[in-house]
Amino acid sequence: MTEAGAPRRRPVRLGGAVVTGVRRTTTTALLLVLVPTVAALLVAAGVLCAPVSLATRGPWRPVRITGFALLYLLVDLAGLVAATSLWARRLPDRGDRENRRTTDAFAVLERLLRLLRRAGEQIFRLRVEVTPPPPGETGRAPAPVLIFVRHAGVGDSFLLLQILLSQTGLRPHTVLKRALRADPALDVLIGRLPHCFLPPFGGRAEDAIGHLAAGLGPGDALVIFPEGGNFTPRRRRRAITSLRRRGLRRRASRAERMHHVLPPRDAGALAALTAAPAADVVFVAHTGLDVVHSVPTLWSRLPLRDRVRAHWWRIPASRVPAGDEARSEWLLAQWTRVDHWIADHATPDATHA
Repeated sequence: MTEAGAPRRRPVRLGGAVVTGVRRTTTTALLLVLVPTVAALLVAAGVLCAPVSLATRGPWRPVRITGFALLYLLVDLAGLVAATSLWARRLPDRGDRENRRTTDAFAVLERLLRLLRRAGEQIFRLRVEVTPPPPGETGRAPAPVLIFVRHAGVGDSFLLLQILLSQTGLRPHTVLKRALRADPALDVLIGRLPHCFLPPFGGRAEDAIGHLAAGLGPGDALVIFPEGGNFTPRRRRRAITSLRRRGLRRRASRAERMHHVLPPRDAGALAALTAAPAADVVFVAHTGLDVVHSVPTLWSRLPLRDRVRAHWWRIPASRVPAGDEARSEWLLAQWTRVDHWIADHATPDATHA
């Protein structure tokens, strides 16, 4: 290490630790304040809407929403307690600490997501149908995979992670929006797992994704949402306009023929494919949560009337084309397949465009 290099790296680590500490202290304090506040709102919602809901046999939406919000906060608090307990228990153990810490964090995350899914099933009548059924855990670790997922509706990323952890035995390496660090338990647990938050601090997003993909091993899965955000009709129109403005008229025309998805952004997906050439690729289409894409629809569409349907297909690494240009066309063709599946299986309420 040179004398010039030493002072540059240390302040970055110290500064990052200070920012992380301040953020986690702030979000944890906010969580502790929100728990009794939302509990009081739940009681008030129950008292105020009981006469109308009992008389009209209404859906009790205020009670359902505030009740789930309270459960979410309590699960978040339980996650923080569990993470602290694991940290304290592993403190004296220096042998293989990193691997054990990662395994424990995956286990805690799986339990928390399972609790939230059960709460969603009870409160919002969430029902999930996956075709073909996801492969169960086997004695040997499955090959690594890159999972490219449509992004639409509230909670689709959490539901996918829960299915991967509980039903497939895969360890998801996640690419998440940086705003999710405002969730204190998620911030702590994901911080102990292979991940990257976007946008990254310094550097390019595709470099961060490529670095994460390069570390995949047996039983690992890198989860990417190529659209870059939740589908809404407005975002679809803006994405098509952006393609035309950049002179990508052919791609814009193809995007116009896809009514249920945003045109995929290539950079991150191509970086992952390059960094993990031996990984198979899984595409996931889903519908059912896309009816909940704003505050008004959150109010009007809950509890859910229809089941959430998801469909996936796996493409071996040997069938992934070589070269960025060919892969870009291939990715767009697969996304067209996602759009067609949604068109065939979406409820009328999910047709936004």
